[in-house]
Amino acid sequence: MSADRDTKLGFATRSVHAGYNSSDFEGALNPPIVMSSTFAFDNVAQGAGRFSGEESGHFYSRISNPTQAVLETRLADLEEGEAALATASGMGAITATLWTLLAPGDQLLVDKTVYGCTFSFMQHGLQKFGVNICFADFTDPEDIQAKLTEQTKLIYFETPANPNMRVIDIAAVTALVKAYNPTIKCMVDNTYCTPALQRPLTLGADIVVHSATKYLGGHGDLIAGAVVADAETIEQIRMYGLKDMTGAVIAPLNVFLILRGIKTLQLRMERHCQNAQAIADMLDQHPDVDQVFYPGLKNDPWHLIASQQMDDFGGMIALELKGGYEAAVKLLNKLKLAKLAVSLGDAETLVQHPASMTHSTYTLEERGEHGITEGLVRISAGLEAVEDIIADLEQGLAD
Repeated sequence: MSADRDTKLGFATRSVHAGYNSSDFEGALNPPIVMSSTFAFDNVAQGAGRFSGEESGHFYSRISNPTQAVLETRLADLEEGEAALATASGMGAITATLWTLLAPGDQLLVDKTVYGCTFSFMQHGLQKFGVNICFADFTDPEDIQAKLTEQTKLIYFETPANPNMRVIDIAAVTALVKAYNPTIKCMVDNTYCTPALQRPLTLGADIVVHSATKYLGGHGDLIAGAVVADAETIEQIRMYGLKDMTGAVIAPLNVFLILRGIKTLQLRMERHCQNAQAIADMLDQHPDVDQVFYPGLKNDPWHLIASQQMDDFGGMIALELKGGYEAAVKLLNKLKLAKLAVSLGDAETLVQHPASMTHSTYTLEERGEHGITEGLVRISAGLEAVEDIIADLEQGLAD
């Protein structure tokens, strides 16, 4: 199979083959891990041409690498975008993109619920350099409309949102923003869904970012990120946000591990979704649980929107216990099979307390404003036998 995208092939097929032709590498079934910091030129003219961009080819692994190029082509294919850039972390992907596209005086309009480190970078980082950070409820079109200005250059949101599982209508939000000003870029964090479940670029978004640490890698053994967009934007991020601003360069070994993970992405996501649905159904009926946040539940306020833009409902669940913070701590400390750990998308079921862990960068007041309660528990449904996960949760909830 050639490196060119062939969307006639199924997602699972492209997850295995897109962007790589074994015939180009002496028949190697898997892409070689190219461990070289620099690349030799045949002559001065070739070196100059590669540095200027007039000639294709690698010259320094801070910019590109043959192993990395396979991953980037595959990710672009799966997200149905033109090009991609792999980075050393999800935050590397986010920061390299925002440093590239924003300047002092610009407004960045952000949904009110985002990952803690994303929030911290925007609120406590970018703002120091003259970027106006404005938060809105992206489930409320009127709130978005009221906060768009002539200075708005980019909007940013997650769906489902980390950690409380709010689902944002990608098509509706991007259409509203583009009607106001078609030059505003719409950026979506697709970490929770991956392209196996949701493809924001096909719904009107301009840029997609991932923490590839999570479901794309899938095994909890690497840190990485990715950006997918049009080719011109990716080239700008590569040559400015990555090369000059952040240096968030991905290691070739991590690229190889992500490529290996992506080969089973669709299979793993199917199991994550199945397990999460069964867990959510159980929790929804449990007498000690006040509320379950999972778009696969028919009583979830975001069920309809999720049904329209997602192929399945994902592997992430959030819940509130009737006993609040104390009950949440008791549950987390009693679990035996599920691991008390941050991150998500691993083979293991992971549980954590967002207010004191992943979203502790918010102040108490900010958490209240952004819908992150003190009693919220987040579950990343793993690949274990679901009856074992449920049994562990039941014993954790028992008095």
